[in-house]
Amino acid sequence: MSGRTTALTPPDDAGPPVRHPDAPAPGEIIGSHYEYCFGCGPAVPHGLHLETRAGEGVRVTAEFRVKEAHQGAPGLAHGGVLATALDETLGGLGWLLRVIAVTGRLETDFVRPVPVGTVLYLDAEVLAVHGRKIYCTATGRVGSPEGPVAVRADAMFVEVKIDHFIENGRPAEIKAALADPDQVKVARAFEVNP
Repeated sequence: MSGRTTALTPPDDAGPPVRHPDAPAPGEIIGSHYEYCFGCGPAVPHGLHLETRAGEGVRVTAEFRVKEAHQGAPGLAHGGVLATALDETLGGLGWLLRVIAVTGRLETDFVRPVPVGTVLYLDAEVLAVHGRKIYCTATGRVGSPEGPVAVRADAMFVEVKIDHFIENGRPAEIKAALADPDQVKVARAFEVNP
């Protein structure tokens, strides 16, 4: 992607991403990692409700329908909401690497307006990995997965341990998430960027 900043350019000794053998199969819906996540959670009425789908290699896709609650200017999606959709989609890449990662840096370009009612087709992929840093890119297209680019982002995620969430999250939510009797649900709550 042209214009990538130095902080988002993988170093020369970065390695290629490697899809984990236990990653979701291509075409499989990854699902929400936490019911109260603004990006993918079903319990947030005005959330984005993204459903991320595993792709080939180390790639994911998602679709986001812009609703009235997502407006910035009259009839148009808010830029911050579009950046959130890109960030959430990029966060889904961790499922393919099987690492817990958080957004370290996100640089977004807004190419064209996205009207309310539009479906934004999102596509993200990991470009390289260097230590704990994961370099990735995403695009959002209107009309179809091959439609014109409306937004795009370059990002660098950082692999973290579960302690990152436990030490920094609001105690009530952390305690509730950890107390859930469904241990798979507990693990998923902390597997994707906050």
